This record gives sequence, structure tokens and C-alpha cells, in this order.
Amino acid sequence: MLYSEFKQKEQKMPLIFSRDLLRLRKDKQVLLNQLYRWQQKGLVVQLKRGVYQLNESDRRANPSLEFIANQLYAPSYISLDYALEVYGMIPEAVADVTSVSTKKTMSFKSQQATFIYQHIKPQAFQGFKAVKDSQGYSYFIAEPEKAIVDFFYLNLDRISSLDKGVFGGSYRLQNLETLKLPKLLKWAKLFGSKKLLLVVKNFIEFAKNEVR
Repeated sequence: MLYSEFKQKEQKMPLIFSRDLLRLRKDKQVLLNQLYRWQQKGLVVQLKRGVYQLNESDRRANPSLEFIANQLYAPSYISLDYALEVYGMIPEAVADVTSVSTKKTMSFKSQQATFIYQHIKPQAFQGFKAVKDSQGYSYFIAEPEKAIVDFFYLNLDRISSLDKGVFGGSYRLQNLETLKLPKLLKWAKLFGSKKLLLVVKNFIEFAKNEVR
């Protein structure tokens, strides 16, 4: 197949999966070799093994990093630092796209971004919603309360269950007035951690004082 033919077929696709390209082909190795050559020439960009995009000039679909993150490693949803930045709950810009997953901890580095996934228990894989990016592609992101609880859980070893100052100090959590505080406890109970519950209860007290 010529690259011009490939481009015409795939330029409107947000992502290109080699498994889909190979499904009905007999000459599978030939196509894999072509993909590799196109990648070396900069015509095709590999996001991870088996997942590609056309180069920026040739593609007509430009999905968000959030959509890409969901697609690269599933099941997963955007959470932790990246979600907290999206909701304006931390002042810092976050370079890496952070997610949680029921699968093992993993990361992928591409030309666009580094995508980081941290493992949580299957019973805690809740508290997220589907939204659409500017191109109309859907992806999953944690609700604000769940993003905070996920963050606390995955940083428990660095948080004292008695230290309320860490929330406004080290983590500089802000804009807390929109939080539905009972949801914090609801999501925390899913993890089965006594320390997490203590941390969340302390955070609720901190949040109440911040919004008075």
C-alpha cells in the first residue's frame, strides 16, 4: 500500500490501531514493515506499540490528550494531579496526563505527552463521568471529589493522618467551595483504608474552614 492511500483512508481517524488494520489482511508482516518505515520517516507517529496517529500535517482528527489517555490503556479514567488542574483545584500546571486504572501501573511517553496510569482496586473504580472534548470525542474523568480521594490514596505514605496543614501547604488545594463534601467519604470508603478515611475526614474539616 502506498502512503497516500493509507493517509486517505486513515486521516479522519483519531487513532489508528494496528489490530484493526491487520484483521482482514493476509500480508500482515508487510503492513507492519510499512508502518515501521513510515514511522521512521515521520509520516506516522507511534503513541505506544500498536497505536498510531498520522503526522500532524496529514491528520484531520485532533483528539484531546484526555481522549488519547483513555484509549491507550483501558479501563482507565483521568484523575489525580491532571484532573485537579482541570478543576482549578491546584495552582500548578501539570505536564503529565495522569489516570487511574484497575490494571497494573504503567506509563507511555509520546511526542505529545507522557501518560501515567496508577493502579487502584477494582471496587474503587467509580466516581468518574463521561465528557466530550472540543472535537466531540468522549473520555472519562474523575469527579472532583474522586480525583481528590484517588490522590490522597496514592499518596498515603506521604500524608500524616493528623496533619491538616498539608492540604493548603504542600498540596496547595484551592477552590474547594464547589466540592460536595459527603461524596469524599463515600468514595474513600471504597478503598477499605482506615488511614485514608482519617485523612479525608481531616480534609473535610480543612475544606469547611477554608470556605467559611
